[in-house]
Formats: sequence, C-alpha cells, structure tokens
Amino acid sequence: MKKEFRSGCPISSALDVVGDKWSLLIIRDMLIKHKKTFKEISDSDEKIAPSILSARLKLLESYKLLSKTKIPENKKENIYLLTEKGIRLTPIIVEFSLWGDTNMREFNKIKDIEGLNSDKSYIIQSVEDSYNAMVLNFQ
Repeated sequence: MKKEFRSGCPISSALDVVGDKWSLLIIRDMLIKHKKTFKEISDSDEKIAPSILSARLKLLESYKLLSKTKIPENKKENIYLLTEKGIRLTPIIVEFSLWGDTNMREFNKIKDIEGLNSDKSYIIQSVEDSYNAMVLNFQ
C-alpha cells in the first residue's frame, strides 16, 4: 500500500490514516465490541460495504494499527487484532464518544452507553484492559 502523506503535520498524517469515515469505526468495533473477523466487523450498525472494509483493513494493517492472522481452529478464516499502536487510539475513541454523546443528541438518537459518565482515565483504562484480556483469552 502506498504511504503518501499530504504534509509533515502530525494531525494531517494521523488523519491520512484514521480520518476517513470508516477507520475509527472499525477500530471502535474491534476495541470495544471485540470484533475480530471480517464478518463480525462487516455486521456493524453502520453497514460498511465489503470492498471498503477490505481496503480499510489493508490500510490499517499497512500502518501497523492491526495485524492479520489465521484462526487456529480454522486456517481459512482471518482474524484481525489491534496492535499496541491501534490500542493507543483508545483515548481518541473515548473522546469522540464523549463529544458525540454531549453534542449530537439534539440531532440523532444517540444510544446510551453504560459508564460514559465515569472518569475519562478510568474509561480508557477499562477499555484497554478489557481488550487486552480478550486477546489473552483468545490466544
């Protein structure tokens, strides 16, 4: 995958990788909902097209935000797991959730998310711990 950035600005560089409509939603589903397979990720509420999902997974893998491997019991099916770099997006996912919860309710029927009114650092640590525990239990 071609790795070309618009500029040397760190915000611009980050947006070149995760600033599209789908990348953060894929990471959200993996991180919070513990989705690991193409099918699980494609079954999200947002209905991502398979071709777009495939392209985004390849992009995220090329920037080492996630890794792809085979399921031990089924060598035909791929699983996707966030790398440490991908897990470090947790604060951004949490901030987007908090911002959307506070600022988008008047425009959309926002689902209530349990624990969102907790301390931010606690939410971030809980999400990261839960994901890491899922990965350990999976292996």
